[in-house]
Amino acid sequence: MSIHFEQQDIVVPGQLLAEGDYHTGEGAYMEQEKVYASVIGLAKMKGKTVYVVPLKGQYVPKPRDIIIGNVVEVTLNGWLLDFHSPYPAMLPVMHALSRRDATHAKDNLRRYYDVGETVVAEIIAADRTRDPLVTTLGRGLGKVRGGVLMNIIPTRVPRLIGRKGSMINMLKSELQVDIVVGQNGIVWLKGNPARMEIAQEAIRQIEREAHTSGLTDRVRDFITAKLTEQNGEKNE
Repeated sequence: MSIHFEQQDIVVPGQLLAEGDYHTGEGAYMEQEKVYASVIGLAKMKGKTVYVVPLKGQYVPKPRDIIIGNVVEVTLNGWLLDFHSPYPAMLPVMHALSRRDATHAKDNLRRYYDVGETVVAEIIAADRTRDPLVTTLGRGLGKVRGGVLMNIIPTRVPRLIGRKGSMINMLKSELQVDIVVGQNGIVWLKGNPARMEIAQEAIRQIEREAHTSGLTDRVRDFITAKLTEQNGEKNE
């Protein structure tokens, strides 16, 4: 048994990762007791399972994920959302409005969500046989009002959020900016424009350097320097 990579090495498709009695996970395959990478990404091992976290890739919806999408169609029974996935998401009236509002909603669904508007939603059902089903009934869900949107590579979302929310909470705390991160790689920011600009730069840094260690400290140092610079300009 032998391993041919260090944890979080960047690997390419076809690269030999391990030989012997190992299991394969996402982004890896086995031939004749040899494990190879099937995508460009970060090679990792957990127990006896070898897998590769893709550096790039399209978002695949999963139940309980929070996503941010645009309304692209108003139907008789609800709304269709484009959320940068192979499939549109269906937001039915019953999962968007209270029972009282739903009774009268069908006369004019556009007054609740119209084409072109942006929505924060939670996926409640997703499989390969139908479009994902989402809801906007829940805390923090619903129509996006104001602020700015930015896109990041979906596979970078876990690094942006951090372990137990450590990275995203640090950004919010240091910059006093509201940030909602969709698992589909769309991020919504709202707050002071100058601080939102710093937040966007910090998020781009996280996206670029997601595979590196010590990232949280570097991002915090970047934010501190930028805030100091802004305060200096104000005092001149």
